[in-house]
Amino acid sequence: MIELLAPRPGDRILDVGCGTGHLARELALMVLPGGRVRGADISDEMLALAREAGVDARRATGSSLPFADGEFDAAVATQVYEFVEDLPAALSELRRVLRANGRAVILDTDWDSIVWHSTDRVLMDRVLDGWRSRTANPYLPRTLARQLRDAGFTVSGCTTFTILDHKGNEGSYSTRQIEHLGASATGLSSTDIADWAADLRALARSGDYFFSLNRYVFLAIRQRDT
Repeated sequence: MIELLAPRPGDRILDVGCGTGHLARELALMVLPGGRVRGADISDEMLALAREAGVDARRATGSSLPFADGEFDAAVATQVYEFVEDLPAALSELRRVLRANGRAVILDTDWDSIVWHSTDRVLMDRVLDGWRSRTANPYLPRTLARQLRDAGFTVSGCTTFTILDHKGNEGSYSTRQIEHLGASATGLSSTDIADWAADLRALARSGDYFFSLNRYVFLAIRQRDT
């Protein structure tokens, strides 16, 4: 994200969906002297953590950002827009708060790209389908470039990176998702979720664990008004 954004001293940057402020804090050091980073998030809990860490963060939704027109030189959004119901409105709002030729780096996941080994494929598919149903746009990267163009951006770059875990060690990204996806998936009983989690942990102990997930990153430039 940072490499594509290429922050410079003096830049004014917005972190949409800043969460605890981890990325915003890193960016804030890179825009000195003279720059600033602001955060926006819908979660009061995340905002409190970000503010405790020194991030200037405000409550907002993706489709309603409490900032002035053209206030920012650049913006980042990590795992945000796949959860936004009205994406055209959100991208229009992102364009509004960026100056002409301002840049945006957007990362989202295509949840069809997940490969997660299980001895019970049917149960695994049910869990993943239950998770996908919690997102507004579970396959967003497939259409994001077109939607950005429709919103008045030029897409100047797109790349992907893979999160790969073939060990299943406790504390890894994928093992943390066992708890997160299990708690978030809809349409399954507590017994289903417990059986699913136990199967994955048993595969990790036996050396048969495998997890892979693709994330997609887009660099978009705000077009000038005509």
